[in-house]
Amino acid sequence: MVDRVAVVTGGSRGIGRAVALRLAAGGAAVVVNYRTDADAAKRVVADIEADGGRATAVMADAADPGQLRAMLDAAERRWGGLDVLVLNAGSFVRGPLADATDDDYEHVFGLNARATFVALREAGHRVRDGGRVVFVSTAATVTNPPHGGLYAASKAAGEHLVRAFALEVGARGITVNSVLPGPTSTETFFASDAPVDELVARTALGRLGEPEDIADVVGFLASDAARWITGQHISADGGRF
Repeated sequence: MVDRVAVVTGGSRGIGRAVALRLAAGGAAVVVNYRTDADAAKRVVADIEADGGRATAVMADAADPGQLRAMLDAAERRWGGLDVLVLNAGSFVRGPLADATDDDYEHVFGLNARATFVALREAGHRVRDGGRVVFVSTAATVTNPPHGGLYAASKAAGEHLVRAFALEVGARGITVNSVLPGPTSTETFFASDAPVDELVARTALGRLGEPEDIADVVGFLASDAARWITGQHISADGGRF
């Protein structure tokens, strides 16, 4: 990915942080997007630069179309273009649908579905020929676990947008794919009160995923080695499903 420019939404922590580090290690100049935790984003940039890479942190709420566009503008001004867009920012609401509020729906679908639509629309005009778009979805779109209906549905909407977009930009050599992580050791996962022991017991490889496990899959899809893969939803779940 030398000479490529990558933007990672939600890049300051968890999977996003690991993806930013992975893309930078491959030679890309990386824009680390964050919404509130500026210090965490700066630490990611510092880690990348300490290893000889190139990175900058840009604040933007990915759910706000204006802020998202401004962030992509900043990336193009700083690095001269856009080649790789990783849509990692997301939100989770856990609970039965009968107890979900209108605000819960707006919040989850705003970041997981509408923001994906806006980002893909922008990518259609910004990502250079031969570029890569990767949407970080969730294995919950396959399993639809109890109390995860809003989350799964919002991410499933993103997956359908990805498949449609892949058909629209394929002639330009741009690949567009989704990665579906299983249970992964992140702050968001542990905050969800998920039954960790039960999930690990049902995973073939016998552990939770690590952010780096997902980042390596994203890094592959962002590389030239994945030039013949597009419009796909790729599970990265340790053999749980």
